[in-house]
Amino acid sequence: MNTCDTKMADRKPGGCCTPSAGRESSESCVAEIAASSAQITAETRSRMVSLPGGTFLMGTDFAEGFPLDGEGPIRPVTVRPFSIDRNPVTNRLFRQFVEATGYRTEAERFGWSFVFWLHIPPARFRELVEDTVQAAPWWCKVPGARWDQPEGPGSNVSTRDDHPVIHVSWNDAVAFTRWSGQRLPTEAEWEYAARGGLEQKIYAWGDKLRPNGEYRCNIWQGEFPKHDTGADGYAGTCPVDAFPPNGYGLYSVTGNTWEWCADWFSPDFHKTADRDNLVGPPTGTGRVTRGGSFLCHKSYCNRYRVAARTSNTPDSTTSNTGFRCAL
Repeated sequence: MNTCDTKMADRKPGGCCTPSAGRESSESCVAEIAASSAQITAETRSRMVSLPGGTFLMGTDFAEGFPLDGEGPIRPVTVRPFSIDRNPVTNRLFRQFVEATGYRTEAERFGWSFVFWLHIPPARFRELVEDTVQAAPWWCKVPGARWDQPEGPGSNVSTRDDHPVIHVSWNDAVAFTRWSGQRLPTEAEWEYAARGGLEQKIYAWGDKLRPNGEYRCNIWQGEFPKHDTGADGYAGTCPVDAFPPNGYGLYSVTGNTWEWCADWFSPDFHKTADRDNLVGPPTGTGRVTRGGSFLCHKSYCNRYRVAARTSNTPDSTTSNTGFRCAL
């Protein structure tokens, strides 16, 4: 393994220890998939939940939150009727997209992606890992890591068809939506849907992380980042329907994988923006991600709360970020 060069050493992790790739990317890969060719199929609609929209209280002033992320203030926001996927896009569905279009993800184009260190076989660590992020050494640059080789060469998703696809950038997610005829949800739509009709609860199911002692999501248990006990049943991604859905019938809105949203990220744009059909700023450097991941732990990244937010650059790919679609 090489020692960290300046570019890697200066790289800062995003929410839930998610690093930014810092790659010079273009949207040329997205342009390969023509939006005009997409047809909304009955199968696509069957994967979605239709929501009536309306006004809800977005954000939080939770004392254990992250004000600098722009989680607050609590404010009324109105969204129009829309539909959203019940589940994050799975490996099975993403494979259908790749087979239909021949699409190559940005991790494939650039030749590497970020993998969490405990998921790399110890005997192959020096062989597989090219570099690490100094600010978060648990993130490893692994040549050959991609959506169908999530831990690098020699790994596969043959037993993970119903897990969320990972190692996909925001640009990759948009390319998928152009094929499926959908789009990414706005951040406001995502939070409205994730709340499941509950008002100002900490989680998608209420205010207790483990109601009646039951695990309701896939997050980290143990000492981060050294040991995940997997007490919730999983250490890494899990099937998208492994835990009960929220009040709107959406699965996996908390933990498992971060989910890309359509909006550019800003910690303060929303404070003065029009709250009717709220969308993010017109430009930015990072796109919003929501929901937290299997790496979230209260000691380091308490961002599995429904109002928590963070971002990453549109070309970044990691082993804990995926997406779901809206319409």
